[in-house]
Amino acid sequence: MGLTFLARWQPQLLSVLRIMAGLLFLEHGSVKLLHFPASMAMPPNGGMFQAIFLTAGVIELVGGALVTVGALTRIAAFIMSGEMAIAYFLVHMHAGVWPIVNGGESAILFCFVFLYLSAAGPGAWAISKDT
Repeated sequence: MGLTFLARWQPQLLSVLRIMAGLLFLEHGSVKLLHFPASMAMPPNGGMFQAIFLTAGVIELVGGALVTVGALTRIAAFIMSGEMAIAYFLVHMHAGVWPIVNGGESAILFCFVFLYLSAAGPGAWAISKDT
């Protein structure tokens, strides 16, 4: 028998994964742009790093909200997957190759969860089916 009984719940569990990943990602954007529930300092001296920081915040806030409710899931997840790949190489990789050492585990996990959602779609509970 194994765990095959869970197979019938696959569409609903895909939605649970989507909702939780979306909410966690939305929180990253909320911290950057709205300073809620905590505050994250913007990089100093303006320029490219502030632009990247603000762009990432918008992608995280808007994309996280879209993925959470299941609207435009595939495209939003694809963009967020790319953002996390870029974040890993720009922010984490310089601190070492191993994610456990460079603090990049969440960036890698978000990257691949969102890549999966961009292929799998939103699951059973969504505003739109994104076919």
